[in-house]
Amino acid sequence: MFCNCFGALNCFGRRDDPADQPHEQVVATKKFTYNSLRSATNDFHPSSKIGGGGYGVVHKGVLRDGTHVAIKSLSVESKQGAREFMTEIDLISNIRHPNLVELIGCCIEGSKSKYVALDWPKRAAICRGTASGLLFLHEEAQPNIVHRDIKASNILLDGNFNPKIGDFGLAKLFPDNVTHVSTRVAGTVGYLAPEYALLGQLTKKADIYSFGILMLEIISGKSSSIAAFDEDYLVLVEWAWKLKEENRLLDLVDSELSEYDESEVYRFLVVALFCTQSASQHRPSMKQVLEMLSREVHLNEKALTEPGIYKWQSTGKRGGSLNETSSQAIKHRKTENPHEAASAHFSGSDIVTEMLPR
Repeated sequence: MFCNCFGALNCFGRRDDPADQPHEQVVATKKFTYNSLRSATNDFHPSSKIGGGGYGVVHKGVLRDGTHVAIKSLSVESKQGAREFMTEIDLISNIRHPNLVELIGCCIEGSKSKYVALDWPKRAAICRGTASGLLFLHEEAQPNIVHRDIKASNILLDGNFNPKIGDFGLAKLFPDNVTHVSTRVAGTVGYLAPEYALLGQLTKKADIYSFGILMLEIISGKSSSIAAFDEDYLVLVEWAWKLKEENRLLDLVDSELSEYDESEVYRFLVVALFCTQSASQHRPSMKQVLEMLSREVHLNEKALTEPGIYKWQSTGKRGGSLNETSSQAIKHRKTENPHEAASAHFSGSDIVTEMLPR
């Protein structure tokens, strides 16, 4: 049974042959017994489940010393569970940041969330905290890390609603001399950047696209994984762009939000659209994103271009289509030097035209 335990809603699984169990690779990591994790989660009771995905389920729990934790268990169906498990252990065992989950330990043995209303200050703080965590991964962690699966269920909240980025099973390392990697596509429908989904070209800008989608979900209270908007059944980012073009972007705001600063919410929505632009080189860096979310700035909306959208076929088979803008962006990138395209930056001065007094 493979389990990893994360602190402060901060994370069990598939049985493998003993030879496949990576005991020696995690000697420095604290070990938990399976029974201690069962006790912490009331025998993995359904009411303690707070998330899940292709590699397993996450339960909330409380250890005997009172520490609140999230316990991630690998699923029986996970063909690559052991490898992904070890990837996560290796990546996060030595990194520390206020907006990243902290690995407490793991378990290698064989054998429902409560709804909480979030006001605008809490939602804004979740956006900024997540941006801060991503900035650390992209620019301060050594080597740099691209998460590859930024989504709502991978952002855990502690008792004070501080966000913690979790689940590093898909993460990729980016040494200083690497601008992009070509890799198999992995991630979650609704959050995939088009250039990554179609071409397998991974850069930090794929995380930034996913973060933009996440911001739209946080502000709207809607899901990005279903096409349910307008008579044309648009996905969330398409709907946001349509509302922007019709000068009614604030219509996207969650109806549960009764009081909020309209100018600040509008700024957050525009930043989300900057993050989801079709051409990856037009998206801001996480440093620029955090700056735009932390200060009152006037954004140059004339520099904003249409978002990229990758849609999977509804037949259940993997496939996809792009809107026209996305197709043009990817075609253009194929003609560029991939190293130059991947490392191109959209200058902050192109986006921010004026700093406003706080």
